[in-house]
Parts: sequence; structure tokens; C-alpha cells
Amino acid sequence: MSVEGLPVLVHEKVWTNRAKYEDAEMKYYEMLAKQRSGSSMGSLASEIAKARESLQQSLTLADTRAAQFSKEAEDRIGKLENTVQLLMKRVGELEAQLAKVSISGIATSTVSTQSTSEGGKKEEEEDDIDLFGSDDEEDAEAERIKEERLAAYAAKKSKKPALIAKSNVILDVKPWDDETDMAEMEKQVRSIQCDGLLWGAAKLVPLAYGIKKLQISSVVEDDKVSVDWLQEQIEAFEELVQSVDIAAFNKI
Repeated sequence: MSVEGLPVLVHEKVWTNRAKYEDAEMKYYEMLAKQRSGSSMGSLASEIAKARESLQQSLTLADTRAAQFSKEAEDRIGKLENTVQLLMKRVGELEAQLAKVSISGIATSTVSTQSTSEGGKKEEEEDDIDLFGSDDEEDAEAERIKEERLAAYAAKKSKKPALIAKSNVILDVKPWDDETDMAEMEKQVRSIQCDGLLWGAAKLVPLAYGIKKLQISSVVEDDKVSVDWLQEQIEAFEELVQSVDIAAFNKI
């Protein structure tokens, strides 16, 4: 190469130490990888240590609770045993009292039976001594009292007024036409009088075509006045009355 060509080489980009730089770069990345690996291992060890500590605490807490439960169970069992002993003692006392009551009841029953037997014997002896019994006198006295009560009841019943059966009867009295004198008709109807008949209110009720009927109420004693007889008496006024119907009939 001539000296004249050197200026040209000066302007070309040539990396004469490339291998050195590549080796340095490789060492740098290896160092970073080692640091990262060490950091990960340290973190994993820390997590394992924490897990072991937590497990140890859980086991300790479980042992403590088991001990407490065992103590509570022992206390409850002791209380139950004491209660059972008290109940057994009470049952024994009740059985003893029941036995005393049974013995007392048997003794009382025996005494009562003896007293009844003695009383029966005494009454039998008295009955044997009473040769002239008083049964006849007692029967006569009872019969007299019975007759007096029957007589008093009959007298009291006779003083009560007898119940009279009555009925409320409403009659419809129909005229021949609209020219019939309705006032005269009512007057004639009320003229019918007898024992057990009582006339009540009356009114005119429209019938048809300007014709009105006389509706009159009455109270009759069933044993003294017949409704059929009353209808016949009203229909006897032939000049005024066409017909008579029963509008209502009610027992009082």
C-alpha cells in the first residue's frame, strides 16, 4: 500500500478491539445473572422461614386450645358427677318418706275399718233394741209434706193467667169499581164486632185503573174468632165488597 492511500483508510470505520469489548460485555451479563439468582434464592428462603414460623404458631395455639378444652371438659364432668350424687341422695330421701306415708296410710285404713265395723255392730244392736220402728211415722210425715207442696203448686199455677193464642190478620177488601164509596166500606167493615176481635189501622192501596182496595189490619183470638167467618161477614156487604183476601197472617 502506498503512502498516498493512507488518508483514505483514515476515514473508514474499523473496530480493531471488538473481541475485547465482547468479552467484557459477556462478563457483565454473567455478573447480573448471578446477582438475580442470589436475590431469588434469598427471597425463597425468607418465605420458607415465614411458613415454618406460622406453622409453629398454629401448632402452639392448637395445643393451648386442646389443653383448655380438656380442662373445661373435666370441670363439666365433675359438676355432672356432683349433680348425680345430689339427685341420688334426694331420691333416697323421697323413697324413705314414701315408705313412711304408706305405712301410715295402712295403719289409718286399719283403724277406720275397725271403727266402721264397730259402728255397724252398734247400729245393728240399736236396731234390734228398737222393737217399735218409726218407719210408719216417717212415711206419714213425708206424705203430708208432699201433699202440702202439691197443693201449694196447684194454687200458684191456678193464679197465673192462661196464655191466649192471638193472630194478626191483614185483609185486602176489594170494591166493584172506582165509584165505590171506600169510606162507607171501611165503616161497614168496622161495624163487625165480636168478643176476641180488635180492628187496627186501615189504608187505601192502588189496585188498577184508578181502583183502590181497602187494606185493614185486625187482631183475633184464635179460640174465639175464625178468619173464614170474618171473611164471610165482610163479603156479606155485597153492594160494596167484591172479594176479601188475606194479605198477611202472623201468630202473636
